[in-house]
Amino acid sequence: MDLLRSLPLGLYLEEPITWLHKLDSRVKFVWLMSFLSTYIFANTWWRVILVFVLIFITLISGIPRRVWQQQMGYLLSICFLVLIIASLSPDGMGIDYQPRLPANTQVVNVPSSQNSQKNPILSIFDSQEYNYVLFARGPVKITRHSFDLAVRLSTIFFTVLYSTTLYLLTTAPEEITAGIESLMQPLRRFKIPVTEIALTLTLSLRFIPLVLEEIQNLIRSVMTRAINWKKLGLKGVVKVWMMVAERLLQNLLLRADQMANGIVVRGFIGSNKHRVQWHHLRLKSLDWVAIIVLILFWGMRFAIGNEVN
Repeated sequence: MDLLRSLPLGLYLEEPITWLHKLDSRVKFVWLMSFLSTYIFANTWWRVILVFVLIFITLISGIPRRVWQQQMGYLLSICFLVLIIASLSPDGMGIDYQPRLPANTQVVNVPSSQNSQKNPILSIFDSQEYNYVLFARGPVKITRHSFDLAVRLSTIFFTVLYSTTLYLLTTAPEEITAGIESLMQPLRRFKIPVTEIALTLTLSLRFIPLVLEEIQNLIRSVMTRAINWKKLGLKGVVKVWMMVAERLLQNLLLRADQMANGIVVRGFIGSNKHRVQWHHLRLKSLDWVAIIVLILFWGMRFAIGNEVN
């Protein structure tokens, strides 16, 4: 099991250089925030559209199939499982559904030929029946409210996880921090340590692959010992994994201490006295095209994505 290859969370793809790599980090960050914010107060159709837009961007981005195929497959499988479980779960409304008319009320049925001649609109409404319960067979029942909640939950799960993963996959950690620091420059007037926040973010992004590597090494070390889990029992299994978690914490603290010592040895005094510019941010023609598409994206959100109460 190779976590760094099967689930490349937070890892940067250095090669090949796609058009997503060439976009300015600030433009990509605004796009990421747009994916996460347009979801708020949106209807069900817009939430599904966001999922298809992310898949479409991945297909046309030029990212190798081996990088995203397994990861997207796992994520789509989990979202589909969440959709099924949430659809079959009770909707929580607690309503007893009863017919509007009493059982002994007699309704006079007008022949369809006379009905269509007198009022042609009435025949159209008669053919459109509204059913709150979409599917009911035995103990299984799917209502409109439960299905709507299932779609909302599964789509937000995919949108949040995959949009951030795609952003980290095509943007270097130093470029991310440089873009966020550039966007946060107005906050300097309020004496907010923008550079320190950017440095902390850089170290955090650099630390994610180290965490995955430590987890991978510990899992391999446990698998190579050929432990008989059935003989250990539940208490023994919990004890083994607690020891693994303790070892993982020790290794991560050791890596953090080594990283801090490396910064001190290199003479880091302060953010204002020791600065290295990795990327010179400048908007290019491709970035302006992405900004125009972003404006159209928000226009479609307000045109077709508003939730109707």
